[in-house]
Amino acid sequence: MVYISHIAPFVMWMVIMIFLDVPQITPAWRYALQTIVCSALLLALRPWRWYARPRLRHLPLAFAVGVAVLAIWVVPELPWTQAHFPAFHKFYMRFLAVQPWVAAPAVPKLWPYAPENCGWGLTLVKMFGTSVTIAACEELFWRSFVYRAMVGEKFWQVDLGTFQPLMFFAVNVVFGLEHPQWLAGILAGLAFGWVLLRTRDLGAAIFCHGTTNFLLGLYCIATGDYHFW
Repeated sequence: MVYISHIAPFVMWMVIMIFLDVPQITPAWRYALQTIVCSALLLALRPWRWYARPRLRHLPLAFAVGVAVLAIWVVPELPWTQAHFPAFHKFYMRFLAVQPWVAAPAVPKLWPYAPENCGWGLTLVKMFGTSVTIAACEELFWRSFVYRAMVGEKFWQVDLGTFQPLMFFAVNVVFGLEHPQWLAGILAGLAFGWVLLRTRDLGAAIFCHGTTNFLLGLYCIATGDYHFW
């Protein structure tokens, strides 16, 4: 059960994302389904039973790192950066903002998660899914299960503060390559992983990840720049 509780929510998220990517289902409704199903799995499997209670003293650090990761994600693409550091902005947008080995995604005519296109209900579900559900799924899967399984045979017996450099970087590189903004994704994975190593508190890592995703969602809604979503 310890394996299922760490693996199943993330795998189900990916299965729905891949196999329900069809014209009959809008991205907003597909994301809502991912959020509902995977949240239900988390509640049913209760993976947190394998961990100590989250500690409030770790939240300020987790919040600060979450804000820093938001800056890593957003600042290189800002108009301000383009105006003041044009060479860096051009290089970043060409090679680092999206995966250079795949075709650049087409800009949609309508942003699927904007409230004016999908309704505030589905936008808020998107906010919850990205800030809570997928943050928990990914931290449980990548930082807690995959990393520790590479370190020790019985991953749940490996201390959350155990640092194996090669495996730590390998896991977070793969995590980063999940994301179109691949370099920001790698740096985010390293930051979330560092919080887990530093605090030995999975709740802090989830809170850190969720902080970044929540603030990124607020940024998208406030600016109308939904390409990060």
